[in-house]
Order: sequence, then structure tokens, then C-alpha cells
Amino acid sequence: MYIRVSIYSMRIHKEGGATILITALVLLVLNMTLHFFLGDTWLILIAIIHILSFGLWLFIISFFRIPARKLTQDANLLVSPCDGKVVVIEEVIDQEYFKTKRLQVSVFMSPANVHVNLNPIDGEVVYNQYHPGKYLVAWDPKSSTENERHSVVLKSKGKEVLVKQIAGALAKRIVNYLAVGQQVKQSEELGFIKFGSRVDLLLPPDAEILVDMNQKVKGGVTPIAKW
Repeated sequence: MYIRVSIYSMRIHKEGGATILITALVLLVLNMTLHFFLGDTWLILIAIIHILSFGLWLFIISFFRIPARKLTQDANLLVSPCDGKVVVIEEVIDQEYFKTKRLQVSVFMSPANVHVNLNPIDGEVVYNQYHPGKYLVAWDPKSSTENERHSVVLKSKGKEVLVKQIAGALAKRIVNYLAVGQQVKQSEELGFIKFGSRVDLLLPPDAEILVDMNQKVKGGVTPIAKW
């Protein structure tokens, strides 16, 4: 049985402030310009553009939302680092850090998902590395090793988990808040990826996987594996 603890009510993530403001200003200028030049000639078209602009702005706001939810906290569980859909469950040979077999679980985040990334376990940050790369679509298997990405390894109870934030075709900015030597708490913020991507977990070979392919998961809530 795992424990859940209540957190804050819904809010907007700090990474969204500038983007939301810039989007609002651009849309405001665009709509005012159209209204000035088209005037009363194209009222229906202007109204449609106003509605679409407002919808786009609401979407940008929703992208940076942090919903109110109860987070999973259990030392025996590895929880999902993000919202999305499980797209990979397989055994791989890790070439970056472990150099041995690991169990990989990958979660794809669509632009509609919450995009904050969370620590799957309590532990110490023992590895933190940014890798420049390509911007293949996030569901492409090659994106794990060829796309721009940021990898961190968390160590707990003598075991290590690699969390890999991977950029996608739309995601052009990965933010990571951790540093080597830092002690982190399960389900607290690890970082943020803007506009659609994926997160890979490389787990110990003896970890018990608790999710299925194509299962929808919630960051900080859904148990991914048990050890």
C-alpha cells in the first residue's frame, strides 16, 4: 500500500510566465491590426480570429498548468515522472551511464499533457548531463539516444535510476533543476519540457513493472515500478 499526501491547488508553472505574456501581447497586436485595417468590412472574419486567438491563449495557459492532485510517496515505488502515455517497456543496453542491461519505460507527453517533470524516487543526484542533439518526433525509438536530452541519475537504497528528459519535434527547450550531490524528494519537481516530448526511465533489471503499454499515467501519482 502506498501513501498519498495532498498538495497545493491548481496553479501556473513558473516556466510559463514569459510565454503566456508574450503570446498575449502578440495576439493582441495581431487582433488590433486586423481590426484597424479591416474595420467594419469583415466583421465575421474578425470575430472568428478573435475567438481563435482567445482559444490559443487559453491553450498556452493550460499547457503550463500544475493541477491539484495527491502525490504518491512510497520508498518501494518508482512513480511516473510525468503525465502521458506509456510507449516503451523493454530491456535495453544503456550506453550512457550504466553500460549494462536496464529496463526502460518511456512516457510520451502530448502538447495537451501537463509538462512538469517529477522525481520518481527519493535519493541523491549522482549524475547530471545535458546532451545536444536532433529533434526527431518523440515516439521515434532513435529519439532516446539521438535527440537533445538531459539525463540525471538518482540513487536510493544502493540502487540507481536514470531519468532522461528528451526533446521532440516541437519541444525546443528542456529545463532541469537538479545538481550532482543534491538530495531530492519523490514527486518534487525535477524539471520541465516545453511543448510535447517524452521521458525515459532506466530501471534496475530486477524492478517489477506495474504499468502496461499505452497506459495513461499521471506524474507523481501513477506507480511505474516496484523494487
